[in-house]
Amino acid sequence: MSDDSALLTTPLDALHRELGAKMVPFAGYAMPVQYPLGVLGEHLHTRAGAGLFDVSHMGQITIEGDGVALLLESLVPGDIQGLGLGRTRYSVFTNDQGGILDDLMISKLADDKLFLVVNAACKDADFAHLSQALSGKAKLSRLDDRALLALQGPQAATVMARLAPGAEAQGFMSIREYPIADIPCLVTRSGYTGEDGYEISVANADAEKLARTLLAQPEVKPIGLGARDSLRLEAGLCLYGSDIDTTTSPVEGRIAWIIGKRRREQGGFPGAAIIQKQLTEGASRLRVGIKPVGRAPARAHTEITDVDGTPLGEITSGGFGPSADGPVAMGYVPAGFAVPGMPVKLIVRGKALEAHVALLPFVPHSYYKG
Repeated sequence: MSDDSALLTTPLDALHRELGAKMVPFAGYAMPVQYPLGVLGEHLHTRAGAGLFDVSHMGQITIEGDGVALLLESLVPGDIQGLGLGRTRYSVFTNDQGGILDDLMISKLADDKLFLVVNAACKDADFAHLSQALSGKAKLSRLDDRALLALQGPQAATVMARLAPGAEAQGFMSIREYPIADIPCLVTRSGYTGEDGYEISVANADAEKLARTLLAQPEVKPIGLGARDSLRLEAGLCLYGSDIDTTTSPVEGRIAWIIGKRRREQGGFPGAAIIQKQLTEGASRLRVGIKPVGRAPARAHTEITDVDGTPLGEITSGGFGPSADGPVAMGYVPAGFAVPGMPVKLIVRGKALEAHVALLPFVPHSYYKG
């Protein structure tokens, strides 16, 4: 990258450079792809210890007003009215064709206040989408004055217990406000690695102090985007723009579990009729895990064929899975091929390599159960 002057930066930019990060453009921001430990080391450390990720490029939004849950249900298929106080739910914005505009986390801070975390590349469009739909009905605020850090791994709770006693008992997919080492934070027990962990919203002015406090703990190392991608891929978690997008429905993406019973029956969200039909009759194609035979990874856009060479679809995410000890991938195939063990071929550099459909996740989730 010859010139990164046009890129936005997070409040931790100077710290990343101090720590020796390799910076790359990502969603319009200069972001750390790796540190001197390297992607492999960072991945394995997160699975064994605790990794600290800067995800301040993500969008943070609050929606306030009477009946905000019902209002938001006009845009997402999740059961937001049934979301308990201090609870968090994963959902998606859908379009009229049943496609996914973005995936997001929704937390209930009060009866009249919701907190949303959306993807960096979509946050401007998401805010405009929300503004258009909720104009005059609710107060919408972009929290551009807040950073977001993710502490992930089996030792994350140990670190939090030391700096914020009681945080170790916080429930999975819940949100709480409390100080971490005397720094006011809004903390969700969630993450994007398949491991236990926390996502911490903090004022920009306090972000570097918080990051340094966490990195001073012996269990914690800084982790970049490279390991973040391999961790979420092993966990079978979707990356918006790759594994799910406006051309894929929640049913096709195999995240239909986000649609509660009431919403399945009543609809009332964009694309409901199409999604309800897929829920009843099945989708024609489905996202699956793909396990290449051998050691050669299959990257995104690699063609998937049947054993006779007939095209089936393509890989949407793929690479080497350090914890899975081999190449792992995800992609879309016709529903009839979405059977674990089903043999397929992957066309890598003109050669047809053997692979098979695999169950997701490749590495079991280790979320806190309480």
